[in-house]
Amino acid sequence: MLTRPSLGFGLGLRVDHYDAVLAERPPIDWFEVLTENYLVPGGKPLNYLMRIRERFPVVMHGVSLSIGSTAPLNREYLRQVKALAARLEPEWISDHLCWTGVAGRNTHDLLPLPYTREAVDHVVARVRTVQDVLERRILLENVSSYVSFRDAPLTEWEFLAEIAERADCLILLDVNNIYVSAVNHEFDPLDYLNAIPPARVQQIHLAGHEDHGDYLVDTHDHPVRDAVWELYASAVRRLGPISTMIERDDHIPPLGELCAELERARATARCALEEAGTAAPVARAAALLRAGAP
Repeated sequence: MLTRPSLGFGLGLRVDHYDAVLAERPPIDWFEVLTENYLVPGGKPLNYLMRIRERFPVVMHGVSLSIGSTAPLNREYLRQVKALAARLEPEWISDHLCWTGVAGRNTHDLLPLPYTREAVDHVVARVRTVQDVLERRILLENVSSYVSFRDAPLTEWEFLAEIAERADCLILLDVNNIYVSAVNHEFDPLDYLNAIPPARVQQIHLAGHEDHGDYLVDTHDHPVRDAVWELYASAVRRLGPISTMIERDDHIPPLGELCAELERARATARCALEEAGTAAPVARAAALLRAGAP
């Protein structure tokens, strides 16, 4: 299993920026698109997306897979995702390590799982099925959380790492979510970061959050905070160059402002790699070789 070379630095594609992206050719290497926004055949959003796809690499990022649910997998949803992927030819497809609904109702929230062996077995089986249906490996993203289960013998990072290894899927590492959950649950975010297998990480998310004093909320409506930039630098020193993008879903600024923030990501990664010397790339290469070819 080999993760792909880095795509560089990207943004989440938002309606607010469609025209600017096509008119300005901004300094953005790739875009992440929200899968559910483009599952309806035809229409203006899909037309814009296909025009942008002609100029930029894209990846698909979903919020409705509900991989941790006990409800049966939604085969019609998977059929639609596969059809969109056939048309769009994304670099990869990702979703979240969570559950999103019950009894056929979508809560429109990313709900945490119990970190148990039984939950690992359950999720691994479902990921394998999804990958068989889609005929490709998927990425799973760690979510932010605000409550925890009383009986949880595994840490979140042990849970994520074991699922990725056993299901042979990849990881979308959300650095902001690690930081938010670390504050909320009082653990060291470096413990989380250092436990993630480097060869499984294919993408990184950066985003802003709200600070409520004794707890944080992942909101995607602020610039990336300084503490998250510091954690991102630690991630790059350990993992090497990984495809990185910034999410912004509310209070969306002009595209130029997000491009300036993306430049900070480039500079942070460049400095972190220089500080690490050859240690991070060599460690990552060794991990990839141990994992073997696809």
